[in-house]
Amino acid sequence: MVYGGRPSTGCYLCLKRKVRCDEALPECRNCVVYGRPCPGYRPDTIFRDETQKVQRMVKKSRSDKSSSTGSGKTQATTPRPIEVSEQKCSPVSVRQIADSTWEERAICFFFDQYTCSDETGECISHLGFLPSLYALCRDAGEKECSASSSSLRLAVDATALVTLSNEIREPSLIVKARYLYGMALQRLRQALESRTQAVRDETFASVVLLSIFEDITGERNGLASSHTVGLESLMKLRGMSQFGHAQGRDLFNFAYTHTHTEFLALGDKPRFKTDWIAGLLDSADPVHRLMLLASKVSQIFLESSSLQASAGAEDVCRLVSYMEDAKAVDLELAAWSQGLPDTWLPLIIYSQTHESLMTYQQISIAAIWNYYRAVRIILLKVILRLRGILASIVGEYTVYSELLQEEPMILESIQEMITDVCRSIPFAFGHVDGMGNPIPTASEGKLHIRAFQGYSMVWPLWYISSCGLATPEQSQQVRTVLARVGSTLGIKLALILAGEGQVDYIVPTAQGDTVVREASVL
Repeated sequence: MVYGGRPSTGCYLCLKRKVRCDEALPECRNCVVYGRPCPGYRPDTIFRDETQKVQRMVKKSRSDKSSSTGSGKTQATTPRPIEVSEQKCSPVSVRQIADSTWEERAICFFFDQYTCSDETGECISHLGFLPSLYALCRDAGEKECSASSSSLRLAVDATALVTLSNEIREPSLIVKARYLYGMALQRLRQALESRTQAVRDETFASVVLLSIFEDITGERNGLASSHTVGLESLMKLRGMSQFGHAQGRDLFNFAYTHTHTEFLALGDKPRFKTDWIAGLLDSADPVHRLMLLASKVSQIFLESSSLQASAGAEDVCRLVSYMEDAKAVDLELAAWSQGLPDTWLPLIIYSQTHESLMTYQQISIAAIWNYYRAVRIILLKVILRLRGILASIVGEYTVYSELLQEEPMILESIQEMITDVCRSIPFAFGHVDGMGNPIPTASEGKLHIRAFQGYSMVWPLWYISSCGLATPEQSQQVRTVLARVGSTLGIKLALILAGEGQVDYIVPTAQGDTVVREASVL
């Protein structure tokens, strides 16, 4: 018996998969994101019978020496583990260990960056169901694997590879990711041909993953996602059944927020009414209540958009009705911010440089607040637009003068919310802690947050900078952080929104018309 030396202290599954284990207790995160229970760790010291192994090594050494003597050269027989060069390594030190494929490391990295369960302490779940659902699809045999399961597996693999490629700057992974993306689309089309498979979680999750892939690569059609129509159609097709289990609700939350954010920011129109959904959401849940209010804002925006600046006297009653409805929803939004639990409330602090900052208990809460502020600004701009039309018809001094005199107060509220968004940026992007103290690991130009945290704040930030009411300094601050989201977290959509890509996009204005802007390379 010989002493085997100090073995690896990783868990058994990580050792079997030959990936680096974080050795967390009670279970390592690799196993969590892999979708398997962690089998635990082996003892620090083990003894094993190495007699036969030593004998084989001696015989092999003798044969190698005899063969090398004939040629006059000595050849190494021990393979060296392959490592990614230090220049390509990210702060998480992604390394390629022998027999560990790119795909395995990409999946672990993607799940770590883009999935989060509320069981981990976050106030919301971001695709927290995905690791276990992916594991089921991956472990199914080819004969048993349906088109929906296959499309999800391919969509996850494609999105994971492009995520890792952006992190370590490995172009070859993008080529394979695009190939898998095309395969996922083919399998998705097959799944959508059958109603039974079309309503499955795997099919819906495939569309969600493909939309994330599109945002990571920055390949939207202008600023409109090519998968929004698919998400809308599947939400309607799945109906009430999707609310019957946590996985379905998690998928719905993502898709509903994703589509309505695009409607509000770009002024697009939903393809179907969502009134039936209102009764299924939990109004006691802050996120669900905010989603319901965002739906009301979207409805007011769409109904009032039919009124043009050239409206006549016959439209006065409609104008007043829309304005009163909008003001009522704004009161509901104000009540939302005042009725939150204490753990959700922002904290105003002063940094070491005496700068006023806004912090929260969690970064995800900051993202929800910024989404709330963007939605409310959209609503207040609708009120300003309607006010301008009404003033052009009836004049400033009429029975409606009370409605018309609110403009300064509305503009002040909008500026206050834009300021609050800007004050929350240092905390939301990992530069300061909850007390405003600089985080030592946060170097200039880096964002030390997980990708899904930056991803969830991209659209609210863009709208703040493009609404036409932010100061030049505020707009520049937002564009700078969006550029860092794109360069540091690998979300190319953020680079386009920051103005560092080439794209035409439309911004609704307070006067009711649209402005087409071309973002040029800075």
